[in-house]
Amino acid sequence: MSDPVDALLIDLVSWIAREDRDYPEVMDAWRTSCPRLPVWEEANARGLVTRRYETGRGPIVCVTDAGREFLSQK
Repeated sequence: MSDPVDALLIDLVSWIAREDRDYPEVMDAWRTSCPRLPVWEEANARGLVTRRYETGRGPIVCVTDAGREFLSQK
């Protein structure tokens, strides 16, 4: 892996790829995974995940096409 954060990104994106996750669930699990390796922020900056609002469910986090491509290359 070329970037030391990639292993954690693979974990995060793979977890979300299994099923769309509620935003609060993602924040509880990943936002503060490590202060020096902000995985959530990096996944967003790279466009690997996105947030959308789903009626009746609220904010949802899902994997983007770029995120699926990222996983397929790992």
